[in-house]
Amino acid sequence: MDFAKRLIDWYLQNKRDLPWRETVDPYKIWLSEIMLQQTRVSQGMPYYFAFTEAFPTVFDLANADEQQVLKLWQGLGYYSRARNLHSTAKTIAFDYTGNFPESYKELLHLKGVGDYTAAAIASFSYGEAVPVVDGNVFRVLARYFDVETDIASPKAKKEFATLAFELMPKDNPAIFNQAIMEFGALQCVPKNPDCAVCPMNDSCLALQKGKVAKLPVKLKKQKVTNRYFNYLVYRDEKGNTLLQKREGKGIWQNLYEFPLIETDAEADLMMVSDKIENEILSISRINSVPIVHKLSHQQLFLTFWEVDVDGKLENGISTTEMMKFPVPIVLHNFMERYFGSEDLFSKPQRF
Repeated sequence: MDFAKRLIDWYLQNKRDLPWRETVDPYKIWLSEIMLQQTRVSQGMPYYFAFTEAFPTVFDLANADEQQVLKLWQGLGYYSRARNLHSTAKTIAFDYTGNFPESYKELLHLKGVGDYTAAAIASFSYGEAVPVVDGNVFRVLARYFDVETDIASPKAKKEFATLAFELMPKDNPAIFNQAIMEFGALQCVPKNPDCAVCPMNDSCLALQKGKVAKLPVKLKKQKVTNRYFNYLVYRDEKGNTLLQKREGKGIWQNLYEFPLIETDAEADLMMVSDKIENEILSISRINSVPIVHKLSHQQLFLTFWEVDVDGKLENGISTTEMMKFPVPIVLHNFMERYFGSEDLFSKPQRF
C-alpha cells in the first residue's frame, strides 16, 4: 500500500480552500504558519487577512509600530509570537533586503522560526524535501504505524521526522506535508475519528489493534500554576482611567493592562485597599466572582476593582483612548462589557 499516494489522493479531494495554499510567497506562508501555532484555522483566518491587508509586504510589517502589531494580534494569544514576528520582519527587510532564506537550515536562524515553521516554508516555498512534524503528523503516523514513542520525549521529533521523510515523495514534498497535516486536522482527529470512512482503515495498525484512542502517547504533563490578579480600574473626576505597559519577561509582555496587584490567593477589599498608594474616594469590587482565564501553563483568577479618586489622574486617559491600546483579550472583553460599546462615559454596570 502506497501510504503517500493514498494520503495525497485524499487531500486533493478533501482539502480546505485556504489562502496561504494559493501562494509560494514565503512571507505569506511564514505569516500563516506563525499565526496557526497553537491556533485553530477558523480562529487564525481573520487575523491572516487583517495582517496581509495592513502589511502587504515584509517591509510594511518591519516598519510598523509594535503597538499596532500587538493590537492587530489581540485575541490570538501567545503574544511572544507577535513580537518575534515583528522582530524577524525587521531582520528580513533590513538585513536580508526583503528576501527570505531559501533553505531549512538557514531559516532556522530567524527569531521565532523553529523546526516546524522552517520545514513548512522550505517545502512550500522552495520545494525542499524536509518533513513538517506537528501534532497532526505525530497523531497520523503514531496511529497508522503503531508508534508508541512518547511524543513529549526528546527523541520523538527526530524519530517521527525520519519516518515522514522516508514516506515523502522527494519530487513533491509540499503536497505531502500539506496532505498529512490536513489528514490529521480533518480525518484522523484527536477524539472519536470516523475510522469507518478513513481511506487508510484497511492497513492502520492502531485500528487493527484497537489502540486508536490510546495513540499518540503523551506522558509528560505540564504543571499548571494558579495566579490571582487584582486590577484597579481607576476613575477620576473627568471619567479618565489608567493603563500601564507590562514590562519584562512573562505573559503579555508589552501589552497594556490596568494597574495590577497580584496576590497569593483571592483578595478581599481590605487587602487591596491597603496596597493602593493613591488618595481614593471609594473602592468597590466589580465582578463578584473572579474571571478564570486559562493559559497553557497558568490559570489566572481576575478580579476588577473600581477605584474612584479625587481630582485628575496623572497620565489618565479617556475610555475611548483606552480601547485603542493592545491588551490581553480577557481585558478587552472586560472593557467591552464593563464600559459598554455605545456610551463609554456612562456609569458602568456591575457583573
